[in-house]
Amino acid sequence: MVLPAHDEADNIDTCLDAVTKAGERFFADHEIIVVDDGSTDATAERVLRRAELDPRVRLVQHATNRGYGEALRSGFATASYDLLFFTDADNQFDLDDLARFTPLIADHDVVAGYRLNRQEGWRRRAGAHAWNRLVALVFRVPFRDIDCAFKLIRRPLLDAIELRATGAMVNTELITRLVHRGARTIELGVVHLPRTVGEASGGDLRVIARAFRELVALYPSLRRP
Repeated sequence: MVLPAHDEADNIDTCLDAVTKAGERFFADHEIIVVDDGSTDATAERVLRRAELDPRVRLVQHATNRGYGEALRSGFATASYDLLFFTDADNQFDLDDLARFTPLIADHDVVAGYRLNRQEGWRRRAGAHAWNRLVALVFRVPFRDIDCAFKLIRRPLLDAIELRATGAMVNTELITRLVHRGARTIELGVVHLPRTVGEASGGDLRVIARAFRELVALYPSLRRP
């Protein structure tokens, strides 16, 4: 269970409580890997305190903010179980939705969520809709919500691909590479909760510009064979 986190000190304890409860409920065994992507607050310190009490909690720390893609890649490289689940550390998802995901992973390689009611402003929703349409057209991966940070994946498939995106483009690259390798995928609607503390960075113009730069750079290697 991989949790990318950047300046989530006010969220991380609640998040770890929820993820621990879900791990114990839905899996025979689990580990929780928090990737602190260059936080300037007490995110890392709080994770380390939790790790002292629960050895299933592990911290991977980036000295500087390297981007969402780099955070996921660090988490994936550290993970050791046959199934890999990732979500964000901002408490915007209901982990009980995993109850519908785990039975499906027996017959699928990727079970991905799509946000039923995105708790964001209209600009973020419109931008996400345009991005999903764009990548579906360009890469032929018709996902409803390709960037949704609620995915359960068979680990061996991840070992067979190389992720290069360092920013928000990573979800598109991940799904595109897996689909093009024949991965069996399914999308399920998940509850999306409003962010109550902290600040989201997904709508930052620099994040968006970086995603488009990476889309152009990765296009030659992501075209369907």
